[in-house]
Amino acid sequence: MDRYAEFRREKDEFFRTHHQSPVPHDERQAFDGLRYYEPNDALSLQLEIEPAEGNKIRVQTSDGQVREYIRAATVSFDVEGAPTTLTLLSQPGRPGYFLPFRDSTSGKVTYGAGRYLDLEEARDGMVSIDFNLAYNPYCAYNEAYSCPLPPHENWLQVPIAAGEQDYGRRP
Repeated sequence: MDRYAEFRREKDEFFRTHHQSPVPHDERQAFDGLRYYEPNDALSLQLEIEPAEGNKIRVQTSDGQVREYIRAATVSFDVEGAPTTLTLLSQPGRPGYFLPFRDSTSGKVTYGAGRYLDLEEARDGMVSIDFNLAYNPYCAYNEAYSCPLPPHENWLQVPIAAGEQDYGRRP
């Protein structure tokens, strides 16, 4: 689990000090790091992908805009015994998949609008999904960002108790 600790330490340092940090400049001095779930091996998965038809999907953003993605594939797995399916999105010219999702922790323990995962392209029909790396979109820290909202097909009724928790404003 040391790889998560190092990743998290580096991200906190970036958010605290880097000029491209999404944390507003006047809040960085007080920034004391992000909150995370403890790493959960059960939510680090190797899943078989089911290719989708590749139809386009219009995704709303946090500031009322619309972005276009492609439904690239779906993955199915169980969370605490409950069957779950998620849609992996792609964009032309960008490798890999984008996975925006909401779950039953959204708005309670995690950011209300949902979280993201960036995934590598599938190999041999399989994709690695590590929910311990689930992260908040930049609009969770700063309203100046425009963030895609998870499509309804990626709203889960189960908890994904892994990755970043809600930032919230901490003066």
